[in-house]
Amino acid sequence: MKRRDLTAEELGEAERLKAAWESYRAANDGATQTWLAAEAGLGTQGAVSQYLRGVIPLNLQALLAICKVIDAQPEVISPRLMKVLERGETVVGLLGLRPGSYMRVEGADQEDPRLTVIPKVRLRLTAGLSGFEVEPEPYDGSSTTVPTDWIHRHGYHRDKLIAITVRGESMEPTFYEGDLVIINTADTKPVAGAVYAVNYEGEPAIKRLARDAGRWWLVSDNADQRKYYRQSFEGDTSQIIGRVVKRETEHF
Repeated sequence: MKRRDLTAEELGEAERLKAAWESYRAANDGATQTWLAAEAGLGTQGAVSQYLRGVIPLNLQALLAICKVIDAQPEVISPRLMKVLERGETVVGLLGLRPGSYMRVEGADQEDPRLTVIPKVRLRLTAGLSGFEVEPEPYDGSSTTVPTDWIHRHGYHRDKLIAITVRGESMEPTFYEGDLVIINTADTKPVAGAVYAVNYEGEPAIKRLARDAGRWWLVSDNADQRKYYRQSFEGDTSQIIGRVVKRETEHF
Protein backbone atom coordinates (compact mmCIF):
# COMPACT_ATOMS: atom_id res chain seq x y z
CA MET A 1 0.00 0.00 0.00
CA LYS A 2 1.44 3.35 -1.06
CA ARG A 3 1.68 5.77 1.85
CA ARG A 4 -0.30 8.95 1.24
CA ASP A 5 1.33 12.36 1.37
CA LEU A 6 0.61 14.35 4.51
CA THR A 7 -1.37 17.56 4.25
CA ALA A 8 0.26 20.92 4.97
CA GLU A 9 -1.59 20.98 8.30
CA GLU A 10 -0.29 17.55 9.28
CA LEU A 11 3.27 18.49 8.30
CA GLY A 12 2.97 21.60 10.47
CA GLU A 13 1.89 19.43 13.40
CA ALA A 14 4.95 17.23 12.92
CA GLU A 15 7.24 20.28 12.86
CA ARG A 16 5.74 21.67 16.07
CA LEU A 17 5.93 18.28 17.79
CA LYS A 18 9.56 17.87 16.75
CA ALA A 19 10.41 21.34 18.07
CA ALA A 20 8.76 20.54 21.41
CA TRP A 21 10.65 17.24 21.61
CA GLU A 22 14.01 18.85 20.74
CA SER A 23 13.45 21.45 23.45
CA TYR A 24 12.64 18.74 26.00
CA ARG A 25 15.59 16.58 24.99
CA ALA A 26 18.01 19.50 25.28
CA ALA A 27 16.91 20.05 28.88
CA ASN A 28 16.84 16.38 29.91
CA ASP A 29 19.97 14.27 29.64
CA GLY A 30 19.31 10.70 28.56
CA ALA A 31 16.02 11.45 26.81
CA THR A 32 15.98 9.41 23.61
CA GLN A 33 13.30 8.49 21.11
CA THR A 34 13.40 4.90 22.39
CA TRP A 35 12.79 6.18 25.92
CA LEU A 36 9.98 8.42 24.67
CA ALA A 37 8.34 5.53 22.84
CA ALA A 38 8.38 3.41 25.99
CA GLU A 39 7.15 6.21 28.28
CA ALA A 40 4.35 7.15 25.87
CA GLY A 41 3.39 3.53 25.21
CA LEU A 42 3.90 3.88 21.47
CA GLY A 43 5.99 0.79 20.91
CA THR A 44 9.24 1.61 19.15
CA GLN A 45 11.60 4.43 18.38
CA GLY A 46 10.64 3.97 14.76
CA ALA A 47 7.01 4.87 15.44
CA VAL A 48 8.02 8.03 17.32
CA SER A 49 10.47 8.98 14.58
CA GLN A 50 7.77 8.72 11.92
CA TYR A 51 5.54 11.11 13.85
CA LEU A 52 8.39 13.59 14.39
CA ARG A 53 9.52 13.46 10.74
CA GLY A 54 6.05 13.76 9.31
CA VAL A 55 6.11 10.32 7.71
CA ILE A 56 2.77 9.32 9.21
CA PRO A 57 0.14 11.74 10.54
CA LEU A 58 -0.40 12.26 14.23
CA ASN A 59 -3.45 10.71 15.82
CA LEU A 60 -5.10 11.86 19.01
CA GLN A 61 -3.81 9.03 21.16
CA ALA A 62 -0.19 9.58 20.11
CA LEU A 63 -0.50 13.34 20.47
CA LEU A 64 -1.80 13.20 24.04
CA ALA A 65 0.63 10.46 25.09
CA ILE A 66 3.72 12.26 23.78
CA CYS A 67 2.65 15.66 25.11
CA LYS A 68 2.06 14.17 28.55
CA VAL A 69 5.62 12.80 28.66
CA ILE A 70 7.39 15.93 27.38
CA ASP A 71 5.01 18.38 29.09
CA ALA A 72 3.97 20.03 25.83
CA GLN A 73 0.63 21.66 24.97
CA PRO A 74 -1.32 19.44 22.56
CA GLU A 75 -3.69 22.25 21.60
CA VAL A 76 -0.70 24.22 20.31
CA ILE A 77 0.76 21.31 18.38
CA SER A 78 -2.50 20.11 16.82
CA PRO A 79 -5.62 22.29 17.07
CA ARG A 80 -7.14 19.92 14.49
CA LEU A 81 -6.95 16.86 16.73
CA MET A 82 -7.92 18.71 19.87
CA LYS A 83 -11.30 19.58 18.36
CA VAL A 84 -12.41 16.02 19.06
CA LEU A 85 -12.32 16.87 22.76
CA GLU A 86 -15.55 18.80 22.31
CA ARG A 87 -17.46 15.53 22.72
CA GLY A 88 -16.90 11.98 23.91
CA GLU A 89 -15.55 10.45 27.10
CA THR A 90 -13.26 11.92 29.73
CA VAL A 91 -9.55 11.25 29.31
CA VAL A 92 -8.53 12.30 32.81
CA GLY A 93 -6.96 9.23 34.36
CA LEU A 94 -6.88 7.36 31.06
CA LEU A 95 -3.67 9.09 30.06
CA GLY A 96 -2.78 10.56 33.45
CA LEU A 97 -3.64 14.14 32.50
CA ARG A 98 -3.94 16.84 35.10
CA PRO A 99 -7.47 17.33 36.48
CA GLY A 100 -9.32 19.92 34.46
CA SER A 101 -7.28 19.26 31.30
CA TYR A 102 -8.88 18.16 28.02
CA MET A 103 -12.02 16.76 29.53
CA ARG A 104 -13.60 15.02 26.53
CA VAL A 105 -12.38 12.79 23.74
CA GLU A 106 -13.74 10.52 21.03
CA GLY A 107 -12.98 6.83 20.93
CA ALA A 108 -9.43 5.85 20.03
CA ASP A 109 -8.49 5.74 16.37
CA GLN A 110 -8.76 2.38 14.66
CA GLU A 111 -5.52 0.49 14.21
CA ASP A 112 -3.61 1.80 11.22
CA PRO A 113 -3.73 -1.01 8.63
CA ARG A 114 -0.30 0.04 7.40
CA LEU A 115 1.22 -1.09 10.70
CA THR A 116 1.17 -4.46 12.44
CA VAL A 117 1.67 -4.80 16.19
CA ILE A 118 4.31 -7.26 17.38
CA PRO A 119 4.41 -8.18 21.10
CA LYS A 120 7.57 -7.43 23.08
CA VAL A 121 8.31 -10.41 25.28
CA ARG A 122 10.71 -12.10 27.61
CA LEU A 123 11.52 -15.75 26.98
CA ARG A 124 10.91 -18.34 29.68
CA LEU A 125 13.02 -21.40 28.99
CA THR A 126 13.99 -24.74 30.47
CA ALA A 127 17.11 -26.69 29.54
CA GLY A 128 16.55 -29.95 27.73
CA LEU A 129 12.85 -29.39 26.98
CA SER A 130 11.28 -28.53 23.67
CA GLY A 131 9.13 -25.45 23.26
CA PHE A 132 9.24 -22.14 25.09
CA GLU A 133 6.97 -19.72 26.90
CA VAL A 134 6.84 -15.96 26.75
CA GLU A 135 5.78 -13.20 29.11
CA PRO A 136 5.28 -9.48 28.40
CA GLU A 137 8.42 -7.34 28.53
CA PRO A 138 7.77 -5.13 31.60
CA TYR A 139 10.41 -2.44 31.14
CA ASP A 140 10.17 -1.36 27.51
CA GLY A 141 6.52 -1.18 26.54
CA SER A 142 4.29 -4.07 25.59
CA SER A 143 4.55 -4.04 21.80
CA THR A 144 6.29 -2.67 18.75
CA THR A 145 5.05 -2.04 15.24
CA VAL A 146 6.31 -2.94 11.78
CA PRO A 147 4.99 -2.06 8.33
CA THR A 148 2.31 -4.55 7.33
CA ASP A 149 3.73 -4.55 3.82
CA TRP A 150 7.08 -5.75 5.19
CA ILE A 151 5.36 -8.83 6.66
CA HIS A 152 3.59 -9.58 3.41
CA ARG A 153 6.67 -9.11 1.26
CA HIS A 154 8.64 -11.63 3.28
CA GLY A 155 5.81 -14.12 3.64
CA TYR A 156 5.83 -14.01 7.45
CA HIS A 157 2.87 -14.83 9.66
CA ARG A 158 2.19 -12.10 12.20
CA ASP A 159 1.27 -14.63 14.92
CA LYS A 160 4.72 -16.17 14.62
CA LEU A 161 6.62 -12.92 15.18
CA ILE A 162 7.85 -11.76 18.58
CA ALA A 163 10.19 -8.97 19.64
CA ILE A 164 12.88 -9.29 22.31
CA THR A 165 15.56 -7.02 23.70
CA VAL A 166 19.21 -7.88 23.19
CA ARG A 167 21.11 -8.43 26.43
CA GLY A 168 24.88 -8.28 26.80
CA GLU A 169 27.72 -7.41 24.44
CA SER A 170 28.51 -10.76 22.82
CA MET A 171 27.05 -9.82 19.42
CA GLU A 172 28.57 -6.35 19.06
CA PRO A 173 28.93 -4.65 16.63
CA THR A 174 26.01 -6.42 14.91
CA PHE A 175 23.67 -6.11 17.89
CA TYR A 176 24.12 -3.91 20.96
CA GLU A 177 22.73 -4.12 24.46
CA GLY A 178 19.20 -2.73 24.32
CA ASP A 179 18.63 -3.29 20.61
CA LEU A 180 15.20 -4.63 19.74
CA VAL A 181 15.10 -7.63 17.42
CA ILE A 182 12.12 -9.34 15.81
CA ILE A 183 12.17 -13.12 15.78
CA ASN A 184 10.35 -15.32 13.28
CA THR A 185 9.50 -18.34 15.41
CA ALA A 186 8.26 -20.20 12.34
CA ASP A 187 11.82 -20.35 10.99
CA THR A 188 13.83 -22.83 13.05
CA LYS A 189 15.80 -24.52 10.28
CA PRO A 190 19.52 -23.99 10.97
CA VAL A 191 21.40 -22.08 8.28
CA ALA A 192 25.12 -21.41 8.60
CA GLY A 193 25.81 -17.70 9.03
CA ALA A 194 22.26 -16.77 10.06
CA VAL A 195 21.41 -15.25 13.46
CA TYR A 196 18.90 -16.89 15.78
CA ALA A 197 17.33 -16.57 19.19
CA VAL A 198 18.22 -19.83 20.92
CA ASN A 199 17.57 -21.69 24.11
CA TYR A 200 21.08 -22.55 25.26
CA GLU A 201 20.84 -24.88 28.24
CA GLY A 202 17.87 -22.98 29.64
CA GLU A 203 19.16 -19.46 28.91
CA PRO A 204 18.00 -17.21 26.04
CA ALA A 205 20.69 -15.94 23.68
CA ILE A 206 21.10 -14.22 20.33
CA LYS A 207 23.83 -16.04 18.39
CA ARG A 208 25.08 -16.74 14.91
CA LEU A 209 25.11 -20.36 13.79
CA ALA A 210 28.21 -21.87 12.21
CA ARG A 211 28.88 -25.31 10.77
CA ASP A 212 32.28 -26.86 11.35
CA ALA A 213 33.56 -30.46 11.34
CA GLY A 214 30.02 -31.77 10.97
CA ARG A 215 28.78 -29.94 14.06
CA TRP A 216 26.74 -26.83 14.75
CA TRP A 217 28.27 -24.03 16.82
CA LEU A 218 26.97 -20.85 18.44
CA VAL A 219 29.25 -17.98 17.48
CA SER A 220 29.46 -14.44 18.86
CA ASP A 221 30.28 -11.48 16.62
CA ASN A 222 32.29 -9.73 19.34
CA ALA A 223 35.97 -9.61 18.39
CA ASP A 224 37.01 -10.74 21.88
CA GLN A 225 36.79 -14.45 21.13
CA ARG A 226 38.64 -15.37 24.30
CA LYS A 227 35.74 -13.98 26.31
CA TYR A 228 33.00 -14.80 23.82
CA TYR A 229 34.22 -18.15 22.50
CA ARG A 230 32.13 -20.39 20.31
CA GLN A 231 29.96 -23.02 21.96
CA SER A 232 28.79 -26.38 20.70
CA PHE A 233 25.08 -26.36 19.88
CA GLU A 234 23.71 -29.77 20.80
CA GLY A 235 20.09 -30.54 20.05
CA ASP A 236 19.40 -32.49 23.22
CA THR A 237 20.14 -29.57 25.56
CA SER A 238 19.46 -26.54 23.35
CA GLN A 239 17.09 -25.47 20.60
CA ILE A 240 16.42 -22.77 18.04
CA ILE A 241 13.55 -20.47 19.01
CA GLY A 242 13.48 -18.53 15.75
CA ARG A 243 15.49 -16.56 13.26
CA VAL A 244 16.26 -12.88 13.72
CA VAL A 245 14.60 -11.05 10.83
CA LYS A 246 14.69 -7.38 11.87
CA ARG A 247 16.38 -5.11 14.37
CA GLU A 248 16.00 -1.61 15.74
CA THR A 249 19.02 0.16 17.15
CA GLU A 250 20.26 3.59 18.16
CA HIS A 251 23.82 2.70 17.14
CA PHE A 252 24.58 3.96 13.65
